[in-house]
Amino acid sequence: MNRIDLSLYLVTDNSDDEEKFLNTIEEAIKGGVSVVQIREKTADTLDFYNLALKVKEITTKYNVPLIINDRVDVALAIDADGVHVGQSDMPCDVTRKLIGEDKVLGVSAATIEEAKKAQNDGADYLGTGAVFPTQTKDDAPKTTKEELKEIVESVDIPVVAIGGITLENAHELTDTGIAGLSVVSAIMSSDNPKKSSEELLNIFNS
Repeated sequence: MNRIDLSLYLVTDNSDDEEKFLNTIEEAIKGGVSVVQIREKTADTLDFYNLALKVKEITTKYNVPLIINDRVDVALAIDADGVHVGQSDMPCDVTRKLIGEDKVLGVSAATIEEAKKAQNDGADYLGTGAVFPTQTKDDAPKTTKEELKEIVESVDIPVVAIGGITLENAHELTDTGIAGLSVVSAIMSSDNPKKSSEELLNIFNS
């Protein structure tokens, strides 16, 4: 897929402090984040919609794709660049019909079977993990480095690794064939999100 650069894929966490949240996203983009996904599992629809509009102002300013996690309605309402769905969300093939062919569709896949099905059902890329222990998503299935490589080799669409990726362990994934690193806490909880983004991107590109 030549549609978007997946090399440093930021997934947001809950936005208790909106000003800090938005500033973190902007600084991360300045540091090299190439995709932003808004993930708000507990927000009301209106709150999610309003927040997504504010994030879209930033991503549009820097020409960075904005992906909405799970909520197809919010993605369509703000005309986001795409949607990311998990195995317990709207089915991939149904999501594709709803968003059309022009928007990006990502799917979480932890096994070769899930990966191949997602590709066949219209996914543009896969998010695979958790490759390391993570507190962001306690129920995420664990994926070994070997399993990650096997999933990458089993499909023709790009695979992004996610789950517990930090500045300390990101180098362990550079030889797996992945299209990028997907991070949450390593950037969203950083005191210097711009620098953290630059360092993560340097590790991935090394």
